[in-house]
Amino acid sequence: MKLKKRAFIPPLIILVAILLAVLASMAAKPPEKKQQQKPAVMVEVKEVKARDMTFLVDSQGSATPKYSTTLLAEVSGQIVDVADKYNAGSFFKKGETLLQIDPSDYKVAVQQARAQLLQAQAALEEEKARARVAEEEWSQFTEGEAPALGLRKPQLASALASLESAEANLAMAERNLERTTIRAPYDSVLRSKQADLGQFVGAGAQIATLYGTEVAEIRLPLSDLDVTYLNLPEESQTEPKVLLESQVSGVDTQWLGKLVRTEGVLDEASRVIYGVVQVEDPYNLNGQTHEEPLRFGRFVQAQVEGQQVTGVMEVPTYAINPDGTVWTVADERKLQKREIEVIRTQANTSIVSEGLEEGDLVVLTQLKNALNGMKVRLEGDPLPEQMETSAKNEDTVAANDNEQGE
Repeated sequence: MKLKKRAFIPPLIILVAILLAVLASMAAKPPEKKQQQKPAVMVEVKEVKARDMTFLVDSQGSATPKYSTTLLAEVSGQIVDVADKYNAGSFFKKGETLLQIDPSDYKVAVQQARAQLLQAQAALEEEKARARVAEEEWSQFTEGEAPALGLRKPQLASALASLESAEANLAMAERNLERTTIRAPYDSVLRSKQADLGQFVGAGAQIATLYGTEVAEIRLPLSDLDVTYLNLPEESQTEPKVLLESQVSGVDTQWLGKLVRTEGVLDEASRVIYGVVQVEDPYNLNGQTHEEPLRFGRFVQAQVEGQQVTGVMEVPTYAINPDGTVWTVADERKLQKREIEVIRTQANTSIVSEGLEEGDLVVLTQLKNALNGMKVRLEGDPLPEQMETSAKNEDTVAANDNEQGE
């Protein structure tokens, strides 16, 4: 019996040990799983800086002459001579001859007028002599005041009038003779010609069209909003500078002009007001005024120098929310919403006068469901795992240093 009891005890002990081990394993707490922290959203930012700037107003237009004249024949006759350069595109100085109408008949008219003037002068002298004789005879044979007719005063007045008429006829004849020569009224380029050598023209017939080359003008359409950013010549003593640009033979070319006036009324069709820009010596006839001539008819882009502002900041327009706010990154990489005041938008940039301070980081990334205080990351910021690893490494290094110190 004792042997049987001893044989039964070891298996029982083993069974109890296994049972206790199972219970112990079931009672043990599973290792806590560390919750992985979700990384913050990375955003692109721009650091804003306060600056002074001058507004620029963009517009466009075509170069035209300030003066344009269609010459008319003031006398009739055949064109007997033209200038060698009497062709479209040629340049003429003020007073230079373009063409000559046959002057022979008008020279004869001048000679006739001179002869009539001499006759009138002689008739006047003769009448003066007769008047003196009449006055002497009256005083010798008659007492009292002599009548005007007796002193030949009417005849004297008639002779004087004839003289003045002859003088006027001579002046007219000389003027008509002078009008047979067609001259340029100012420095100009010949735009087109309507009469040529051998052609008979009547008084009032069109001869040629000239464009003045001293000044070019460009009409620029300006909206009401554009006008608010400009110092118009009518409102101040300044004439805003204007930069004109166009491509000449594939090369970007610039000219400098000035805004001299506005046309003063709104265009009924487009509801804009036109500003007029002037460019001196557009064809470089008085020297190398411009790098290239500004030819009439050329279409140009224009930038008008406007008002000056101080302490403003530039923000990309796409970074502004529909409600007129922007997101900024504040301390501890937290989002902060700012209300701003935009005073002008040009190209893709908005000019902000209020709501931001120099050095603010404006978020450029388009964020969905962004909230005030939400954390974000900037380029170069470490991920949370990297921060934890870095912290552990620092703790390990510190512990090792302490052990070595002991």
